[in-house]
Amino acid sequence: MSKIILTGDRPTGKLHVGHYVGSLRRRVELQNSGEFDKIFIMIADAQALTDNFDNPEKVRQNIIEVALDYLAVGLDPAKSNLFIQSQISELTELSFYYMNLVTVSRLQRNPTVKTEIQMRNFESSIPVGFFTYPISQAADITAFKATTVPAGEDQEPMIEQCKEIVRKFNSIYGEALVEPQILLPDNAACLRLPGIDGKAKMSKSLGNCIYLSEEPESIQKKVMSMFTDPNHLRVEDPGQVEGNPVFIYLDAFAKDEHFAEFAPDYKNLQEMKDHYSRGGLGDVKVKRFLNNVLQTELEPIRNRRKEFQKDIPYVYEVLKKGTEVAREMAADTLSDVKNAMKINYFDDKELISMQSAKYEETLN
Repeated sequence: MSKIILTGDRPTGKLHVGHYVGSLRRRVELQNSGEFDKIFIMIADAQALTDNFDNPEKVRQNIIEVALDYLAVGLDPAKSNLFIQSQISELTELSFYYMNLVTVSRLQRNPTVKTEIQMRNFESSIPVGFFTYPISQAADITAFKATTVPAGEDQEPMIEQCKEIVRKFNSIYGEALVEPQILLPDNAACLRLPGIDGKAKMSKSLGNCIYLSEEPESIQKKVMSMFTDPNHLRVEDPGQVEGNPVFIYLDAFAKDEHFAEFAPDYKNLQEMKDHYSRGGLGDVKVKRFLNNVLQTELEPIRNRRKEFQKDIPYVYEVLKKGTEVAREMAADTLSDVKNAMKINYFDDKELISMQSAKYEETLN
């Protein structure tokens, strides 16, 4: 069996360092590993429309922002198919057939759906499109016969529901769909970066993000304003490392070579953490080091993005070609599904022959 990846993002705007640590950096590593036969990376605009149905222009404008960030971080169109979800109508048809395999009560029990409904204040009036999001996600995954879905722990309930749909379909109609496996991040400390304000989630709406394309002055300003240990009032005071956003960011980005260049008093991050914990290391010094680390890591990404911005038609051509490849594979899967369900009427020569014989008998 081919090893195939399906992953992606909703186009909600420019991507930030949380996206990079949580998924983008890993995608580039997987892309370049040579372990996978095909990689599909989806800009999930149809999913974004489930809670932005009244503002399609916002979604439309954000597609190019996500595409630019994809290319800037190193996703290579020669190795990965970057595509737009809404341009593949086969996904909608697959979703329609899968709806018959899932009950309303099962969707209501999905922990991810519950959380998302609460976040968007949909409790009293849930759009059907949003409510059935796990079903459309199953269509996205199975359409490309994905064996691997890189995702965070919060997506495990969604992948489990996809597996249930695959198993039920295959048990009823025969083995037509591939059951995917989730690929969790390999660095537990970097599953999710907090916001620079110390809040658990980095969010565009909260204004607590550092964007991949952010200019150096803005990055520095945000880093120097970051929330740290509120009890670390004086340099000589012992500081709390665990849960401290500055050190969580350093866990995600700092390398030993950064210390040689920007903080030669320390060999590695653990030595800096030990010093902070016992006292004698101020927040300003740590933040300055983090700023240097982020500037080093984000500068090449920002510069590549600016180069791609000079040729937007090329970016759309990348998306068009990736979408064509994705549509072809989704069409093959839909054909398999319709064959398994016996709704391939015009292609089923045996059916036509059998019906012809049946009615010939009645005429004789």
